Formats: sequence, structure tokens, C-alpha cells
Amino acid sequence: MYCAVRLKVEERPATRSRAPPETNHLESLTGVQGGFSTGNSHGGDCLSCIKYLMFFFNFLIFLGGSFLLGVGVWVLVDPMGFREIVAANPLLFTGVYIILAMGAMLFLLGFLGCCGAIRENKCLLLFFFLLILVIFLAELAAAILAFVFREHLTREKFTRDLKRHYQGHNNTDVFTSTWNALMTTFDCCGVNSPDDFEESLFRLLSPDMMVPGVCCQGNGHPGDAVDDLSRDECLRGSMELRYNKGCYSAVVDYFETSIYMAGA
Repeated sequence: MYCAVRLKVEERPATRSRAPPETNHLESLTGVQGGFSTGNSHGGDCLSCIKYLMFFFNFLIFLGGSFLLGVGVWVLVDPMGFREIVAANPLLFTGVYIILAMGAMLFLLGFLGCCGAIRENKCLLLFFFLLILVIFLAELAAAILAFVFREHLTREKFTRDLKRHYQGHNNTDVFTSTWNALMTTFDCCGVNSPDDFEESLFRLLSPDMMVPGVCCQGNGHPGDAVDDLSRDECLRGSMELRYNKGCYSAVVDYFETSIYMAGA
């Protein structure tokens, strides 16, 4: 029995002597796991960067959608009469509602993208990518329509409509009144220039006038009414006393300036 106890006592150091290799092995495993932990940390930083980049770009989409919504609503409710000009061309009238729809979709897309990126919500992100697909298809359809009906969106189309339907600055029909408001607001004359009124319905109705009265400088602005002599010279075709810039360029310049100011 003494020998058995002694053998057990002698066996214990041997068992303890095998512990350090076990410990070293565990430490080596821990070191490997630590390496993985470091890699995950770098991966987390990368994912965090992607998340905030996604938020930034979606915020830009959100702003773009808000701008399109604002432009569409402004065209429909603006007192200067853009609605009547747009309504005279069915394709343009449809285009305004397309702008409103695209603005609403971009607004919603940007909002969902921002929320999905920050909250890392899978449902929001899935809906976000579905909206991207729908918008891509809508843009493709719009591009095809713009190519097919491109002749309705040109200066020539507006010029033909002006020659056929504009009656003069004293007429009250919707088309004429809208053009009068447009030329008065933007200090412009015709679509391209005052020459657009040559061989037009306006010249047939008023053969003694080269341009409408709204094309005369200062006309239509409170406190800036032109005197009768200057007005007569303007109506007879004096280039110094009339607006010589076309309304097409004036409106485009106005929108470009507004977009630049909004971006600044």
C-alpha cells in the first residue's frame, strides 16, 4: 500500500509537467484568434466607411428628388403662366408629371437609402435596391420617348406654335396671355428672336406692327412704361428699343442660374 501511494505521488509531477505544453498550445490558438480579431476590426472599419458613403450619396439623391419635386410643383402653380405654355404641348404637359413622379421616387429612394444605411436594416435596403431598378427602367423608357418625340421638344416646335397661335399683346386667349406673361417676365421676345413674328398670325392680325408691345423695353414693368414715341418706334422694328433675346434662351439661362445658385 505504501508503494501504491508513493507511485501516485510520483505520477502527479508528471501530470503537471505536461500542463505547460497545453498552455502554450492554447496561447498559440489564442494568438491565431487574436489575429482574426484584428482582421475583423479592419473589416469593420471598411464596412463603416462604406455605410457612411452610402448615406452621403443617398442624401444627394434625396436632395435631387426634392429639387425635382419643387420644380414640378412650381411649374404647375406658378402665377407667371408656365402651366398654360406647358399645357399647349401635350408631351410637355406629360413631362411635368413625369418630373413630379421621378422627383417623388428619388425623394423616397434617398430617404430609404439614408435610413437603411444608418440603421443597417435589410428590409429598407432591399426596398431601396428595388426602387433603383424601377427608376432605371423608368429612365430608360423616358430616354426612348424623348428620342421618339424629340421633334416636339425643339425650338422649331415652339416657334411653329408661336407663329400659328399668338395673336397679340391685347388678346386674352390662354396661349397669347401666357406668352405675354413670359415675355414680360423674362424681358425676351419670341422663341429665338423678334424675327419669329415674321409670317405669323400676329402679323396677319396686326400688319403695321413688327413685334408685340410686350417686346418693347420697359413695357409691362410698373414705373418703366415707355413713352408713345419710343413705343411706336419699337413696334415699327427699332432694335434699340426692343428686347432682342429669345425666350427659349432666357428661360434656359434662368434655370441654369437657379440650379447653380442652389448648388452653391
